[in-house]
Amino acid sequence: MRVNGDSGIEPGLYSDPQVPHAVSEWATHDIQNPISSASKAASGIIDLRNIKKAYKTDAGPFLALKGIDLKVDKGEFVAVVGKSGSGKSTLINMFTGIDHPTEGQVIVAQTPIRQLDEGQMAEWRGRNLGIVFQFFQLLPTLTVVENVMIPMDLAGMYEEGERLDRAMFLLEQMDIVEDAHKFPTSISGGEQQRAAIARALANDPPILVADEPTGNLDSRTAESVFQLFESLVAEGKTILMVTHDSELAGRVPRTVTLSDGLIVSETINR
Repeated sequence: MRVNGDSGIEPGLYSDPQVPHAVSEWATHDIQNPISSASKAASGIIDLRNIKKAYKTDAGPFLALKGIDLKVDKGEFVAVVGKSGSGKSTLINMFTGIDHPTEGQVIVAQTPIRQLDEGQMAEWRGRNLGIVFQFFQLLPTLTVVENVMIPMDLAGMYEEGERLDRAMFLLEQMDIVEDAHKFPTSISGGEQQRAAIARALANDPPILVADEPTGNLDSRTAESVFQLFESLVAEGKTILMVTHDSELAGRVPRTVTLSDGLIVSETINR
């Protein structure tokens, strides 16, 4: 299978009132030119340095991440595993820009993303990240092909007349082009996940983030989605996948295990 286009879905905007006071060496850089010489020197397409995240609770501050250092190189396929509450979702939120760390540096695709404002973050996310969710997150009032076109519309990618052709091309690569004009509720869970992957690839982002992408799929469909991810990595995509499926995680070249907000082990599986 050959897939050479893709990315970002609706770039949601979030903010954290605890973040503005956080100290970062990137804060003095020109926000209009976020790719600094220091960030260019950073190794890895994802580079997290001493990431800490604290939340306010009635019982006092809760430290969800306690000093995470993680680098992912371009073209890597990495699985993140850990029990519920270990910090996996918080970790994803850090490098997708959905949330911000209380302390630490986040450099993704050579951009120190903490210094981007909401508008810049939305544009950056749409062009650099494709996100695949466990529950698909397809808009039920739009057809499958219209869902795939959303990222292109939001990011202003491709000429307007090219977007339909590109969406149909991606659906063909996902083997669901015959479902293009159906609504999401009329196709199977596996087909919806393939549509979500096509949408994530719409803007051809370098990074694909998958949050429990096989969690709602039967074993046969989960296997086909996993094989699809392997083919995307072979095409040069970088994929970070959060999963509870230990068997699938064991087949990913590199597995990172979180526990209580810390990386407790890293395993090279081949």
